[in-house]
This record gives sequence, structure tokens and C-alpha cells, in this order.
Amino acid sequence: MFCQKPLGANEVIESFPVGRRLAFDSARGRLWVVCGKCERWNLTPLEERWEAVEDCERIFRDTRIRVSTENIGLARHPEGLTLVRVGAPLRPEFAAWRYGDQFGRRMRRAVLYGAAGIAAFGGIVIGGAAAGILSGAVLSQSGNFINLWMNARTLVKLRPEDGGVIKLKRQDLLGTRLRPSDDGEGFKVQIRKRRKKVWYEGAEARRFAGAILPKMNSMGGGKEMVQNAVGLIETAGHPEQYLTAIAEGDRFNDMKGVPGYVNKMEKPQKLALEMALHEEQERRVLEGELWLLERAWEEAEEIAEISDNLLLPEGAEEFVREHGGGLELEGHRPAGKSQGTR
Repeated sequence: MFCQKPLGANEVIESFPVGRRLAFDSARGRLWVVCGKCERWNLTPLEERWEAVEDCERIFRDTRIRVSTENIGLARHPEGLTLVRVGAPLRPEFAAWRYGDQFGRRMRRAVLYGAAGIAAFGGIVIGGAAAGILSGAVLSQSGNFINLWMNARTLVKLRPEDGGVIKLKRQDLLGTRLRPSDDGEGFKVQIRKRRKKVWYEGAEARRFAGAILPKMNSMGGGKEMVQNAVGLIETAGHPEQYLTAIAEGDRFNDMKGVPGYVNKMEKPQKLALEMALHEEQERRVLEGELWLLERAWEEAEEIAEISDNLLLPEGAEEFVREHGGGLELEGHRPAGKSQGTR
């Protein structure tokens, strides 16, 4: 143990409720508690590892928000536990369940809000008509008044890096375009405010597109549409590849033949675009920690190898490696624990 400070607790790994960040290596049967203060990896005792390592592996596989490098995988459980998996990375998965409920709720909410708005305006119209305030001409234009009210609302506020605030209304959002970036990596986004059009690239483009797409997808989508959207990303192979591909080509044109308009995309394409932007945003946040974890793992692995080998006869580690990861040595498991496959 490196740390004398409290390591915290978790309610996710029942066999090992210590720590808010656990690192594990299933192939070598090692488990570390990572200190949240100093980031040091604290190797756990042998007798406490095996069941906890199996639980960590199982939960890591079931957690959809994860990123991987060659040796390190990182996932965050919904209850706050962070898992660091040492070893070959798992195939990244993109699950429909994560977004199905979200878009379904959005669709139901839009229907309810629309009905509530019509009912509220209807109450004003009926009350005004009963009082003799509103004329027949006004009553006949009630639908237009609702549209005017919706068009007048500010839906998105963008804050460029050079300062200021860009307030976008519904008509402004219709001018959003996606095209390949000038450097050939990723995409750039056009923001239109009335007649002014400005292109943004890099982190700003991702941030602005991520703020705009939920408003353009305000009606959400049903289960089948969400499945179709997920299928588009799976076909592309990765959310980032989808973001690059959707910006390419001479398509999504306006009436003048200008390409790249997001509002000209089909609904599943727009939902997939929002999913991919959200996934990449989270992935970049997690990946910011991975290079530090790689360095910490290399250092902790050296200490763990020395520590474990002190308890084994000479040549035992080499014997295990030669005869496969499924073979376990007497003394590496607590008494009464049946042999497993790891």
C-alpha cells in the first residue's frame, strides 16, 4: 500500500467494496485500488483478489461507456465506480439501449408540450372571443401565432472562443451545415445567424454541433428509428468515422444545390449524428486520462511482479505462462475457492 489516506468505498463490487477506482488484470490475477488523491496504484492482498477481479471483468464488459488503448481500458459505472482494465482491449460497442429511452422520452415530451401549448393558446383565444376582444380574423390566424411564438424563441446559445454569445433561433438552426474540415481530419460546421455565416473547426465545431443537434432532434424518435440510427454508426465502424463520413459528399443540398445542410438529412441520420457527437465527447474526456493510466500501470506492474513472486517458488511464474492463463497455482486462490478459467 502506498497511501495512508482513505481510499473510499463502492457498492458495485460486493466482494471488494473498497475504493472508488479499481484497476485489474484478469490474465495475471492482480487488483489495485487507485488513490483518488495521489493517483498511486495500491496492490491488494492475494487472498482478496480473485473473486473481485472476476466481478470487475464482468462489470467492465457490461459497461457501455469505455475507451481503450493497447494496454489500458477505462470505464465508468453509473454508480460512480471507475474501472481500469489492464490487458488487450475489448471491441468497442455502441448500444441502442443507451439512447432508446432518451429519444423516446424526448418524443413523448414534445407531443405533450405541443398539446399543452395549443391548449394554452386555445384558452386565450376562447377567453378573448367570449369577451369580444378577438376578431374572427385573429381567430383564423391562431396557428400562425403559435408558429411566430416558436420562431421567436432562442433555442441555442453558443460561446465562441474569441468571446461573445451567439443566440440561435429556429430559423438560424436551419442554416447549420457540416462539411469535411480543411485539414482533412473530421468535420467543420457552419453557423448561420440571420445572413452572417461563420465556419468553425476542431473542438469548437464538435461543441457547437453537440449543442445544436438535440434541438434539431427535439421530436426524438421511436425504437425502430433509434435502431436504424445505431445501425448507421455500426456500419461506419466507429462514431468518429461516422462523423467524418456524414460530412462528405455532394448531398443534403438546399434548393440552390449547396451541400451539407443538417436539416436535409433523414431523421435516422440526424439521430445518429447526435449519438456520435455525444459518444465522442465522452470518449475524449476519458481518453484525456489514459496516458496517465498507461504510465501508472507500467510502474505498478513492476512492483506487483516483485511482490507476487516473493510468495512463489522460483520458476513458478514462468511455469504458469508456459502452460496457459487458465492454469492457477496452489496458493493463488483462497482455500475453498474452485479453480476458474482466468
